[in-house]
Amino acid sequence: MMQNQFKINFWGVRGSIPCPGAETVRYGGNTSCVEMEVGGERLIFDGGTGLRVLGQSLLSKMPVSAHLFFSHTHWDHIQGFPFFSPAFIKGNTFKIYGARTPSGATIKQCLNEQMLHPNFPVPLQIMQADLQFYDLEIGEKLVLGDITIYTAKLNHPGEAVGYRVNWRDKIAAYITDTEHLPDELDENIFRLAHKADVVIIDCTYTDEEYYDLKSSKVGWGHSTWQEAVKLAKAASVKKLVIFHHEPLHDDDFLDGIAQQAHTALPGTILAREGESIDLFASLSETKKESKIAVCG
Repeated sequence: MMQNQFKINFWGVRGSIPCPGAETVRYGGNTSCVEMEVGGERLIFDGGTGLRVLGQSLLSKMPVSAHLFFSHTHWDHIQGFPFFSPAFIKGNTFKIYGARTPSGATIKQCLNEQMLHPNFPVPLQIMQADLQFYDLEIGEKLVLGDITIYTAKLNHPGEAVGYRVNWRDKIAAYITDTEHLPDELDENIFRLAHKADVVIIDCTYTDEEYYDLKSSKVGWGHSTWQEAVKLAKAASVKKLVIFHHEPLHDDDFLDGIAQQAHTALPGTILAREGESIDLFASLSETKKESKIAVCG
């Protein structure tokens, strides 16, 4: 990992549930996991099923250390953690961050309970890596050497945390899961996104789906790509990345969203498993990395 790079790698871009199959090959079917290689540090955001694929890629780089940040502990954001192979290998180190749930459960408790019977055959304690757990206070600022990470509360049932990563003169924001406010911009999201080079944001629905009177998604805790475009314009975002794709949206449907979103805000892209963004290269280019397997 290079000391002078700021690179974003997409390992899982879906929301709610994995959706493998022939109709989701191009964008991928794994749930949320985004890796940032920043100034020699490895930052991982969320542990959906994409974390398993990331873990397999790290096996050739042992020993490995990383900071793992959870937005919240709904299943689609933690279900890859029990299958994160590097966590089972002694000599690796992972610092794990997450806010307490509204009931007071810590991130360690949530990850531990996921691996207890009857849900899983082996407990968290079987992991041999050095796992260090940190309870975040939402709104807290974290400093990792010369990297500064800001946090803010997101509008999601059970609460969630958004992150803004600053290094040198580059900024990337990871904002999922969150639901837009009906008549105004969410100040927390605006602060996370303001003048960022890249904003990765929850755009699970289209406006038509969100406001559909037959099956409204109001109150489900997710936003639309149209609302994300409004935010990006207001916050002077350089590159908008649509993320947390609805499982029912197949590749062809997402291609349609990509075209509409790019028309509404040129340069907007949809997150795809296996793609990377290098913040010190042209922000108009998104590179496919052959080392990243697309896996549903």
